[in-house]
Amino acid sequence: MSTARIAILGTVGVPAAYGGFETLAENLVRHRETLKTPPDLTVYCAASAFASRPARYRGARLCYLPLRANGAQSMLYDAVSLVDAVLCGHDRLLLLGVSGALALPLVRCFGRARIVTNIDGIEWQRAKWGRLARAVLRASEWAAVRFSDEVIADNAAIARHVSTRYGRACHTIPYGGDHARATAPDPAGAEGLPQSYALALCRIEPENNVALVLEAWSRLSAPLVFVGNWDASAYGRALKARYGTHPSIRICDPVYDPARLRAIRDRATLYVHGHSAGGTNPALVEMMQFGVPVLAHGCIFNRETTENAALYFDTPDDLIRAVNTLARRPDAARQTGARMREIAERRYRWAEIGAAYFALLDPAGAREQDVPAPDQPGNRAA
Repeated sequence: MSTARIAILGTVGVPAAYGGFETLAENLVRHRETLKTPPDLTVYCAASAFASRPARYRGARLCYLPLRANGAQSMLYDAVSLVDAVLCGHDRLLLLGVSGALALPLVRCFGRARIVTNIDGIEWQRAKWGRLARAVLRASEWAAVRFSDEVIADNAAIARHVSTRYGRACHTIPYGGDHARATAPDPAGAEGLPQSYALALCRIEPENNVALVLEAWSRLSAPLVFVGNWDASAYGRALKARYGTHPSIRICDPVYDPARLRAIRDRATLYVHGHSAGGTNPALVEMMQFGVPVLAHGCIFNRETTENAALYFDTPDDLIRAVNTLARRPDAARQTGARMREIAERRYRWAEIGAAYFALLDPAGAREQDVPAPDQPGNRAA
């Protein structure tokens, strides 16, 4: 049996230092090392994101492109990656996100590679996009579902969307979170912070309800540490200026180093998750590993991720009530935290997730390796 040649596309690249897809790619590279017969694996990377550009990382070949993986160039970056991967002889393609999916019909014309696409969230529904961008992303989603051999959703609600809108079966494979506790903490990460606090951590965008969380906390006395890229937009800078001097709120710049981030998470006694779009959010499943109560926006994606066992809010008043409830009922807070950790350890483990991805990418190889099937009962959309 010939060795499968797999390409991972659609991310900034590895080593991971940016977001959820990068962490996924990193853990797939690591999982490859555990297989009896590791496939030939290539990860496409944005050259500008890496000061050092080694040819390989943990046995995977790295291919650098002179394009940005995010922003206006993301569609071209993904499309060029797809075409190059086929021309270079890869017979398995894992496309993360739909930005480059409009190139899939072209890839189908001159290549016979097996294409597996993780469509991410329902990207065209995000409030930050204008009318034209939404139309393009909608078309890209359609192309991803239509021209991929297998489609992956990271959340059961996304899988239902694919089933309802396109009549297509969709595998549900979430993100892992156990890596968040695997790194020893660097005490410098929490230097200058209180000994305990509520923690919020996200990109500073309206759909993550940053303003809602800050408004609620400005009426509370408990400390909040809020980590994010505040200076990346006018929205973030305005909120930083408004709330940055509030005595209960500590505004912190983004932290990407795993050891420093671990130290920050270790001190958290509560996690506030304002995301209202997308699917299974990596920051949420990572924080669930720490066994603290979760207060999450009440959207269907967060409810699916936490099995309706967290506390939920839709308004500042909801959030204030939830915080006060947990303060009055420490036993309930401990039980909620324990439930979050139980769910995380059962559902969001990279060993099982990596096995599921490789089973879809290389079914014959997966059978040879005796890898479990990618879907749990009930997780495949009808």
